[in-house]
Amino acid sequence: MAAATIPKTSWADDVDELDQPKIEDYVDENGIRVTIEYAINDEGKKVKITRKIKRTLQKSVVEHTVAERKKWAKFGKERGNKEGPDRATTTVGENVTLKISAGNKSSEPEVTPEQNIKTELAKAGAGKVICRLCKGDHFTAKCPYKDSLAGLETADLPPADDAADVPAPAASGATGGKYVPPSMRGGASRPGESMGRPGGSREDLPTLRVTNISEDTQESDLRELFGTFGRVARVYVGRDRETGIGKGFAFVSFEERAIAQRAMEKLNGKGYDNLILSVQWSQPRPDGR
Repeated sequence: MAAATIPKTSWADDVDELDQPKIEDYVDENGIRVTIEYAINDEGKKVKITRKIKRTLQKSVVEHTVAERKKWAKFGKERGNKEGPDRATTTVGENVTLKISAGNKSSEPEVTPEQNIKTELAKAGAGKVICRLCKGDHFTAKCPYKDSLAGLETADLPPADDAADVPAPAASGATGGKYVPPSMRGGASRPGESMGRPGGSREDLPTLRVTNISEDTQESDLRELFGTFGRVARVYVGRDRETGIGKGFAFVSFEERAIAQRAMEKLNGKGYDNLILSVQWSQPRPDGR
């Protein structure tokens, strides 16, 4: 009986088996995956590398199609394997979210409200914004030298015509060189006259004070709203001097007090532009202006 012949192996196969690093991969009792590898370092010594990976379940909300794709059955050489990536062939990295935008707006400087106002003034032909104190390219109210140069704001103004043409005698108790109003010069007894306004002043006409209006309300809007009750003589909307945005109040003057009374009774407490209007009689200012 012929003896069974042992197949001869090449010495190169033995060398390849010795050179191949051995990898041990298991999960311990704490649920931590331990991976042990053997490798040759730069000094030619064989070292042992141990990696411990602890998995933490994190729930995230994904699209419905993405969740269904993760449940598809594997095919090809992976047919029959469990769900999820195989660590022997796949490396799992962090999710990278792609945000598509029209351009890289993060590098563009954000436009401030002051720059928007300057642009609008330039388009309207109002010229360049120049500070009255330091002659800089900014508004006078935002001048960094406002405290130190406050007295220079009126230094370049020409003298008044009244003070130049008519010598004003000092009133009783006044020091020399101090301006004296015309109503107090030379023993005058009549009070000073206020400058006239188109349509009369607020004290001459029956005027309503309207509050709690939106900052976008225009004079034409209020004139149209109050004009349904009668003729409106004048409409004034309080605005910020720098931005031009409304401050939330306005004054509406009528020619007849009865019409103003009826408008106040009808519109007080009514809704307008998603706000509740407050309409009351306008009170004169304490200083009489």
